[in-house]
Amino acid sequence: MEFLANLINWELYGEYGPLLLSGLATTAYICALATVIGIGVGLGVALLSASPLPPIRWLCRGYIEVMRGTPILILLFILYYGGPDLGLRWPAETVGIVGLGVYIGGYFAEIFRSGFQSIPVGQIEAARIMGLSSAQIVTRIKIPQMLVLIVPPSINQIIILIKESALLSVITVAELTKNTTQMVNETYAVVEPYIAVALLYWILIEGVAHLGRAVEQRIKV
Repeated sequence: MEFLANLINWELYGEYGPLLLSGLATTAYICALATVIGIGVGLGVALLSASPLPPIRWLCRGYIEVMRGTPILILLFILYYGGPDLGLRWPAETVGIVGLGVYIGGYFAEIFRSGFQSIPVGQIEAARIMGLSSAQIVTRIKIPQMLVLIVPPSINQIIILIKESALLSVITVAELTKNTTQMVNETYAVVEPYIAVALLYWILIEGVAHLGRAVEQRIKV
């Protein structure tokens, strides 16, 4: 402990603590909104993937494959640096939210699709015989049963998203990694900033994991 106390300049945390906490709040905010977008896009794509029209199924499959096969950094570069050429003049934070949301939507689409496919066909056929509409089948049969199966992989995907959000520093978003880099550049310290950023990411991820376990237990009851 004495060695650690001598190694670390604790005063830096008092000076740069607000900057790091601000970056943590920005990371949490962006990841939360990106997750909402990703879930909405993923659910929509998963439902459309079952369309009887082949072109719609092909478009959904193409979207999933492109998102899963393209590095998120490339997508962010296209939206941020190429956006003005496409008529999109978005602030860096907006690019981060939309980029991460669209990107993770491809992964959520696969998670939801697998969840839908796990539901016995007999239940769907019985619901149709009883006169339930397609929307009622989705909301009353498919989604409730699917939730039990998709919570663990969905939480894992959100955790991956939080880690990948560090790439937003490349497009000047003042998130946790960007603010930590600013601390390094201003103080020339390395140990203190990166110990702090590792701890803050861990706290955020543990919070998400704990929330996921609570949701999973509640759904199973």
